[in-house]
Amino acid sequence: MTLNRASSHSQESWSGRCVELSTGREFLRVLGVLLVILCVVGADYGRATDSASPVLVELFTSEGCSSCPPADLLLQQLDAVQPFPAAHVIVLSEHVDYWDHEGWKDPYSSPLLTERQSGYVRALSQKNPYTPQFIVDGIVELRASGSKEMNEIFQKVAAAPKISVRISSLSIEGEFPMLLRARIEADGGSEKHKADIYVAVALDRTESQVLHGENTGQHLTHVAVVQDLTRIGKLEKQTSFGQDFQVKLKSGTDPRNIRIVAFVQESGFGKVLGAAMQKITN
Repeated sequence: MTLNRASSHSQESWSGRCVELSTGREFLRVLGVLLVILCVVGADYGRATDSASPVLVELFTSEGCSSCPPADLLLQQLDAVQPFPAAHVIVLSEHVDYWDHEGWKDPYSSPLLTERQSGYVRALSQKNPYTPQFIVDGIVELRASGSKEMNEIFQKVAAAPKISVRISSLSIEGEFPMLLRARIEADGGSEKHKADIYVAVALDRTESQVLHGENTGQHLTHVAVVQDLTRIGKLEKQTSFGQDFQVKLKSGTDPRNIRIVAFVQESGFGKVLGAAMQKITN
C-alpha cells in the first residue's frame, strides 16, 4: 500500500517532501556548515573513544533527489571522522525507491527500505516520508540544526544504556553464489525490553555517475549502502541471544567491499538498544 501511494505522486509532490526537514536552501546551508566542521574537527570535537557507545544513524536517501547528495556526504563524514567522543557512530545508507520514476532509477533502491521508512513515519507520527531523512537510534530525527545542537543529540543518545551486540566468525564462502556467514550475539534484555534483532549487509563504498533526473551529471559516492536487511530473531526479556546468520551475496559483489551491521531494536520501529559493525578485511 505504501509503495502504490508513493508511485502515484508527481515529481512536484515528492520534491516537496525532499525538503521537509526545513526549507531546502536552509537545509543545504546547514549541511554545508556541518560538513566543514566535521572535516576540520575543531577543539570542541574529538574522535570517538574506545569506550564510546554505539549510535545507529540511518539515512533514507535517493540518487534521484537533488537535496540528497549533501546528506550522503554528511553520512560519509560521520562514518569516517567519528567526531563525537561519547558516540561510536554506525551508519546505514538506505535508498528508497519512490524517486525511481522521476528520470533516474537508483541502482541501490529497494521497496523494502521504502517500507522501513514508512514504519518510522507511523512510529514517529509523521505525515509523509521524505528524503533526505536521518533517524538516530530509531527515535530522533536529525533535522537541520547547528553543530552545538547536533553534538547535544549524539551525547544524549550515547548516554542511554545499551545492550552489548557482537559479530563474530565473519566469513565469505563459495563462489557462485558467495555466502556471507556470521555469528550474532546480544546480551539479555531487561524486563522493559522485547526487541527484534536485525542484520544489514551493506556495500562499504559505492560510486555512481547519474545520467538522468535531478542529479544529472553528478558523480555520487555513498557509504554503508544497504543491500540486504533481515530480521533474524527476537531478544526476549532477560534472555540472551545467539544465532548463526548467512545470506547470499548479489552476483558481482566484491566481498572486500562489504560491511555488516547488527542491531537490536524495540519492536514496532522503536529505540535502538544496541548495535555493532564489522567489515570484511580479507
